[in-house]
Amino acid sequence: MTEKEKLDEYARTGDLKILGEVYGGYMHLVFGVCLKYFKNRNDAEDGVGQVFEKLIVELRKHSVDNFKSWLHVTTRNFCLMELRKTGKVKNSALENVEYALPAHHEEENVDEEGLEDCIEKLPDEQRKCIELFFFNKKCYKEITELLSISLKQVKSALQNGKRNLKICLQSKRENI
Repeated sequence: MTEKEKLDEYARTGDLKILGEVYGGYMHLVFGVCLKYFKNRNDAEDGVGQVFEKLIVELRKHSVDNFKSWLHVTTRNFCLMELRKTGKVKNSALENVEYALPAHHEEENVDEEGLEDCIEKLPDEQRKCIELFFFNKKCYKEITELLSISLKQVKSALQNGKRNLKICLQSKRENI
């Protein structure tokens, strides 16, 4: 049985043994991500268990095609939320957008003005989705309702918008 088939079987039956088999192969990766963010072995170990608890619920609701990638994003988001709860991570809109950009380097700083300029240059749908998601903290479903577009269009606009922001910001950095 493939990993996808196992996840589908878990979604149908709720059999934790099946989920445990799949998750077991990735626990070291989850631990690594948690350790990167928490910088504490005990917190990272706790995170591995808490991520599994999250999967118990989430994988019954969502069909996942690329489990490894999905798990990485889920783990990263879990860690960031935990750090925000403890006040160890600021929750500014700028940090949210910067973090979402692929291949972001921490030593590179983006100023608010440059980011705003790049956001203004985005196509209308991408700009609206980026603003609603990162600045107004709207979820995909809320964005679909507010803009009267499909979930697929929201995801595409966010992905393309992040890519276009990255290109624009890199261009600004190179021209400095």
